[in-house]
Amino acid sequence: MEAVAQPTWRYLRRFPNAFSASPYGTMLEGIKQQIKMRQIDEQLIRDSQRGDRVAFARLLHVIYDLIYRFALKLLGKVEDAEDLTQQACIKLAKVIKQFRFESAFSSWLYKLVYNLSLDWRRKQGRHKLEAIDESSAVADKAKGEAQVELERVLALVDKMGKGMKETLILVHGEGCSHKEAAEILGVKESTVSWRLHEIRKQLQMLEANNER
Repeated sequence: MEAVAQPTWRYLRRFPNAFSASPYGTMLEGIKQQIKMRQIDEQLIRDSQRGDRVAFARLLHVIYDLIYRFALKLLGKVEDAEDLTQQACIKLAKVIKQFRFESAFSSWLYKLVYNLSLDWRRKQGRHKLEAIDESSAVADKAKGEAQVELERVLALVDKMGKGMKETLILVHGEGCSHKEAAEILGVKESTVSWRLHEIRKQLQMLEANNER
């Protein structure tokens, strides 16, 4: 059984565009969402922190798509992403008072969702995306070639080590800078740069082996 079907370095170079053929959403959509979030009236956040239910409902309306899309990229399954999104909304209601306006609200929110995804995986006993094998062929055809390839490269990168897939998603899938990704993941900016370099190197090696 072959767990992953040979994604290549060439694929990684077009990785951001691959989201356009999947339910994950394009990197451009991620950037647009971040711009939209930066335009959120600070007063709306402050009103939500004070317990204004109408303000909080408006805030959720703005950020829901970003939470869901990020959760889907992290977990890979619609039903899991929906569950995590609901958990994130509930958690946000409890901890929004902790946001101190010392960083972008989008970065703070990404970090909240990322940490919840770690807890979710521990509870579910899923530390990695399930391998894609021959038994998933029918589902793969329904998804389309681009989405299947995207899921395979994410599964492969996930096996490269802790935080590798999340780094790739944040930078190439969400359009975050290395600095923003580092803040969200709780690592040094140099670590983000190293992880991306390592991902490129390993995919290049895989591609070279495939061409022999």
